[in-house]
Amino acid sequence: MPKTVLITGGSSGIGKAIGEYLVNLPATPDGKGYQVFGTSRNPENYNDSVFPLLKMDVNSTASIDAAVAEVLNRAEKIDVVINNAGIGITGPIEETPEAEIKKAFQTNFHGPINVIKAVLPQMRKQGFGHILNITSIAGYMGLPYRGIYSASKAALEITIEAMRMETLQFGIKMTNVAPGDFATNIAAGRYHAPVLEDSPYKKDYGNTLKIMNEHVDNGGNPLEMAKMVHKIIETANPRIHYKVGSSLQKFSIVLKRVLPDRVYERMLLRHYGLK
Repeated sequence: MPKTVLITGGSSGIGKAIGEYLVNLPATPDGKGYQVFGTSRNPENYNDSVFPLLKMDVNSTASIDAAVAEVLNRAEKIDVVINNAGIGITGPIEETPEAEIKKAFQTNFHGPINVIKAVLPQMRKQGFGHILNITSIAGYMGLPYRGIYSASKAALEITIEAMRMETLQFGIKMTNVAPGDFATNIAAGRYHAPVLEDSPYKKDYGNTLKIMNEHVDNGGNPLEMAKMVHKIIETANPRIHYKVGSSLQKFSIVLKRVLPDRVYERMLLRHYGLK
């Protein structure tokens, strides 16, 4: 019997790559494979999806509940949930509107938590389930002009560590998968605080924004993330944390752990051309 997989934010980017990879895998000799459901706020705009897209806005608990109910109506179980939906945000924190900060946390933190709350009763009933949360390597460090994004992903990482321990007794696994820069459309869809002409941050923020966009444009193939997610799903006892990205991106986490704070800070400043 195929595993039922629900992917939030499955219409583009990493979520789409994961879904397409899973549905295109050949079935095993015993008939096992994957039945994938993706979600989108506007699924009607994606008629070419190779797996069903259900309507879901992770900022609406009613929308989440309706999508989960639809999956259960079609498949009667949920084996794997991949919390992928999220938004980017950049800008000097001083100049970032409070409403945009709240929106980022609502989507990147509260949204995944509410999806988990919606599926836990079914997974408890089943006695099994695996929840993978797509976080970010940026969540391991405070990055200049991306501090709110880093904070929202860091909050999710830490919260999942706690939820994992709370739900192990029910046979439920939770895993965080932190990607580095991948070539997706996240830069086009994220909130950019405008580079203001009279802003004291104008020069540094403008230069850093160009570097961030170049990193995304030159990022890895999302297929790399899809393959890692598949490997994790098929792992009997997955780790709590996985990092997927360039060697430098993954090594930056190690350096933060071993270097003195001010040394690491100078390294980041040089990386972004801020000092």
